[in-house]
Parts: sequence; C-alpha cells; structure tokens
Amino acid sequence: MPTKHFTIFGDPVEHSLSPTMHGYAIEGLGLQADYTKTHLTEACQMRAQFMAHFDGANVTVPHKEAAYAQADEVRGIAQEIKAVNTLIKEGENMIGYNTDAEGFWLSMQRDFPDVKSALILGAGGTAKAIAHILTQKGIDLTILNRSAQRLEQLKAFECYTWENFTPKAYDIIINTTSAGLEDATPPAPLEILNPLLDQTRYAHDVIYNRQTPFLKLAKTHDLPAKDGADMLLFQGVLAFNLFYQNRFDPAEIERYMRKAFD
Repeated sequence: MPTKHFTIFGDPVEHSLSPTMHGYAIEGLGLQADYTKTHLTEACQMRAQFMAHFDGANVTVPHKEAAYAQADEVRGIAQEIKAVNTLIKEGENMIGYNTDAEGFWLSMQRDFPDVKSALILGAGGTAKAIAHILTQKGIDLTILNRSAQRLEQLKAFECYTWENFTPKAYDIIINTTSAGLEDATPPAPLEILNPLLDQTRYAHDVIYNRQTPFLKLAKTHDLPAKDGADMLLFQGVLAFNLFYQNRFDPAEIERYMRKAFD
C-alpha cells in the first residue's frame, strides 16, 4: 500500500494537536501514512500545495472560508456553513467537507444530551458551524456577539449584540470566541454573563486544554462545564475516516486518537 500524505493548513499552526491525534490513529491501525503541519500565510496557495503534495488535509483558522472557495466540490453541511475544515483529493479534484459541526454535536451529546435551547457567544466560523448543526438538530438557538457587523453572515438565526440583548434562561451557553486564549478576558461583559449563568444548566467552551475565564466563571456558578477537547477529537475522528472513505470503526479511531490528550 503506498504511503498517504496528510497535513493541517493554518496560520498559526504550531500549536495544533491534530498531527499527534492522527499519528496515533495511523500507528494504531497499521497504516502507511504521515501527517504534518503546513504553516500557510497566503490562503491563495492552498489548492496548489494540496494538489501537489497531499491526499487529505485539515484546515484551521483563518483558512476555512478560503478552503470552501477553492474546493472543486463541497459536500454535506459545509455547503450551508460555507466553511471547510477537511479536504480530500479525488483524482484532479479537491473536495471539501466540514466535520467541526458534527464534532461539536457529538461532544455536546456525550455530556449534555438533553439540551433543547442554546446561546452561542461569538459570530465567527466556529459559531456558524455550531449554529447550523444545532438548528439542524432542532435546538432553539440564539447568537450573541459584541458587534452587529459579524452577525450579518448569521442573519438566518436569532441574533443580538451586547447592547440590545436581555439575559434569559438557556439550557447551554457555548463560547466560540477566542476570549481567554491569550489573556483573562471574558467573552462578554460580566453584567451579561453572570445573569445568564445563573439561569443556564451547562457551559461549553470550544477552546481546549485550558481553563478559560468563561469556564472559571461557570464553575463559580456550580455549572457542569467542558472545554473543546472532545469537539477537537470528534471532528478529527470524522476527518480521518473521510481520508479513508469511511472504512474504519469511528470508536476504534477515537480510542487511538484519545491518547493525544493523555
């Protein structure tokens, strides 16, 4: 069997756990493949690099919309989200998928399966993916963002800015912003967050492997809370199986990939 070559495109990409996750799956399943990091500063170079060197790839910030635009064909929920995080080579074509959305859904269902309503903090690509999957699954959804400009791409959903939002009860609050990634900034003013957390049942942050200000605040309200590690894991499992035409048992891939978090 010829060696397959996979990568992750991003800027930055040094921090990515994807090569470790995929490496464990490749080794555990006895496959001939390698998985590298490609620091891509110019998104316009993605398709040429992919077609020249790789059989499959993952795409992280800020290139998911560019991957959507450059794909020869986009399949599944990525058509609605208009963002691609997984690329597959089929002949001379670059095919785009989005596994972020389903990855989040699997993560939420693992610990919070009884959610009926959700508030998303933020209006970027991750918020868009989560909004589409939650709506598809019948969850009553609201989006809250600092500015109105970013909400333009989410007009299909119920959206508010900090200025025109009134806190109320939701089953879950999901932070999709980068607040807390580099500092102690919360994702919204405390005068909004504290009343929200008093009325919610669960908290979920998409940032992984760190206690963000949002998660710390959720704990002061005695809320069950989780970070984005499971979302990262499950989107990786789905992407890996797409690399191999869905021929593996997802539970087996998950078992190997989970070692990256130990």
